[in-house]
Amino acid sequence: MASNSTLLCIHRDPAQLSLLRESGYELVTTANRHEGLRLLDSRLVDGIVLEHYQGIADSAAMTAAIKQARPGVPIVMLTDHLEVTAYDLEAVDALVLNADGPQFLLATLQFVLKKARTKAPAKPKPSRRTRLSPPDSFRLK
Repeated sequence: MASNSTLLCIHRDPAQLSLLRESGYELVTTANRHEGLRLLDSRLVDGIVLEHYQGIADSAAMTAAIKQARPGVPIVMLTDHLEVTAYDLEAVDALVLNADGPQFLLATLQFVLKKARTKAPAKPKPSRRTRLSPPDSFRLK
């Protein structure tokens, strides 16, 4: 799955970025959240890896901006701690602790990307007329 996936990584850890590249992901990277939003506007990505910075109050605003710009793109948030807001937990598709290790990060990315790809688009509801009208072959002449 990784060989066809492009990730926007708003992330500062060179070791984890290297792991993602070695695993076959194409990366668009920045450590700056504002630059990340600009890149999101200019590039098509399959998923987002977002580093949660302790003490930064704008992570909720960042996840909201991402979801508004690209509602169907999954977000995996990486953190060193469990002190994240309830909104952050609701806005992301997965939360990965750095202590969980690199294999857990890779497995989580594969899972959320596969889930996003297999989500069927919502089927439009048939109009009332469509449901109540018989086909032409059954109409009396």
